[in-house]
Amino acid sequence: MKRFRRWVIGGAALAIALVLALAAAASWVLSPMPQVSPPGQSGGAVELDVQPGRSPRQIAADAVEAGLQVSPWLLYQWFRWSGDARLIRAGSYEIEPGTSPRELLRKLVDGDQTLARVRLIEGWTLRQLRAELARAPALRPDSSAMSDEQLMSAIGATAGTAAEGRFFPDTYAYAPGSSDLAVLRRAHAAMERRLQAVWAQRPADSPLRDPAELLTLASIIEKETGRHEDRPLVAAVFINRLRIGMPLQTDPTVIYGLGPSFDGNLRKRDLQADTPFNTYTRKGLPPTPIAMPGQQSLEAAIWPASSRALYFVARGDGSSQFSETLADHNRAVDRYQRGAAAR
Repeated sequence: MKRFRRWVIGGAALAIALVLALAAAASWVLSPMPQVSPPGQSGGAVELDVQPGRSPRQIAADAVEAGLQVSPWLLYQWFRWSGDARLIRAGSYEIEPGTSPRELLRKLVDGDQTLARVRLIEGWTLRQLRAELARAPALRPDSSAMSDEQLMSAIGATAGTAAEGRFFPDTYAYAPGSSDLAVLRRAHAAMERRLQAVWAQRPADSPLRDPAELLTLASIIEKETGRHEDRPLVAAVFINRLRIGMPLQTDPTVIYGLGPSFDGNLRKRDLQADTPFNTYTRKGLPPTPIAMPGQQSLEAAIWPASSRALYFVARGDGSSQFSETLADHNRAVDRYQRGAAAR
């Protein structure tokens, strides 16, 4: 009898504990989540970007990184046990103060978002990128008064990272009233993911020493040609030159070094004026990227074509003629550039 009473008492205690735990869980699910402001954001709603293919666990972590002050483990467990986790839709969401975990999940499942879009183009410089964000409708210009260094700090980039080329060109959706820093933060994260993924597959004999050099070379390839078929060959020319210590001698780096003063006409004196970006007067890669490279240029920089070419010249139709010797290159220049000028 005593054993039976102990069993009854123990069972009752367990039932009470279970009821209390369920009540606490229900209270948590229904309670507002505290919010903090990400760097450079002035408070109020936080912006949560759900990328396609992200798992419920990753989305919970993304919500915390966006500014929701909540346990990512508890949030993930709620997503999981609700039965709706796999119904979460990709998109950009504004999470208002006072939103509960249940309301958050419902918002993500319903795809409750009001979006505008901004497109960042391959080959754009940082100056062009910032100008486009300034023109974007209903995008809060929080970065407009920031220097490039302040901007990188505001989005959480590694200290000392140059801003040029560090944003992935793509179309980004955002809720009206969102901060331009939120778009920049996403574009920077996208570039970092893609850069590291490509760098991880580099061949053992690559002359590139780190991901920063990969990004810089990819930016030059992006500016040298918009033709997909030519990118691996353009990359091969520059890789071959790096291997033998030959100057890259690429006009886009010189133009970048001239900055806003460039009037569209590259002169001989420009090629002879030494700057950190003049690859005629200095060997090796310039100190930073010169533009935003796309995925194809990143891949070409790490997987160049198998070619011994050291030279190339534009044919005038968007394609290039590649040569292994200076004599062949000079003949190509005579044919495609001097001949065209004469005509």
